[in-house]
Amino acid sequence: MDRFRELTTFVTAAESGAFNAAARKLNMSPAAATRLINSLEARIGARLFTRTTRKVALTEAGQLFLSDATRILDALEEAEASAAGAHQSPSGILRVTGPLMFGQLYVAPILRDYLDAYPAVSASTLFVDRVVNLIEEGLDIAVRIGDLPDSSLSAVRVGEVRRMIVAAPSYVAKHGAPETLDALTDHKIIQPLPLYRSPDWPFVNGGKTQSVKINPALTVNTMLASIDAALAGWGITRVYSYQVAGALLDGTLVEMLDNADEYRAPIHLVHPEGRRASAKTRAFVTLATKRLRADAKLFIGDACQT
Repeated sequence: MDRFRELTTFVTAAESGAFNAAARKLNMSPAAATRLINSLEARIGARLFTRTTRKVALTEAGQLFLSDATRILDALEEAEASAAGAHQSPSGILRVTGPLMFGQLYVAPILRDYLDAYPAVSASTLFVDRVVNLIEEGLDIAVRIGDLPDSSLSAVRVGEVRRMIVAAPSYVAKHGAPETLDALTDHKIIQPLPLYRSPDWPFVNGGKTQSVKINPALTVNTMLASIDAALAGWGITRVYSYQVAGALLDGTLVEMLDNADEYRAPIHLVHPEGRRASAKTRAFVTLATKRLRADAKLFIGDACQT
């Protein structure tokens, strides 16, 4: 039993990057988690973690041991799940997080269909424009937009998005469209803080990043406010393609300088359970992957080109 608890605590700590986070997930005290890790290290005769006051990181020996420990726990959980039928019937509470607008526009409709298909599951969402720690906040699945850091989380790529400069046709008719990046300084710029905290807008071309300093006439703290101002013909703003797909399709917004930025931000479904994922998680990942990949051209803006 102690060896099982040691392995479970070790893997959970490796996934969360902190002993206290692992302790919370395993419903034990931080001191108990630390004792189990210390006992494991003493028994195998190798230090598995380097420790700081705030977080821990795997040593080289710890990285090697993690693969074996995970395989052992995977096999045990697979056997238990098979016997209990947990891999056949999704149930419980599914907790999902993702960026605010992406969650509202694309994840929520999928989640409703998922709940209709699996009535034994209930769900809750946390749609916010920040990266949420799945382990610490007790979440099952995250939608992440952007390059993923190295981690022990399992990730499935479902698409990509790009950055766009947009305005309403009425604004273009009155003020014209910028023909170069430098010409942006001559226009009324709406700065969306969720996307950019500084007045320097990055553009990637030929593998090199160029920063263009803009002078925002209006700074807003939500993407919706930025898009609404653009829809009203008030100025030019910068967004991710998925945020304005509908407006581009119906012509209420138009893209400018469409070849100015070659950067593509990947979209992933991320969860911490790996092959040990519960039925509820695996069922949602399967459905969401299919649906989101079907919308891939819409996310990147290709379906919006005329």
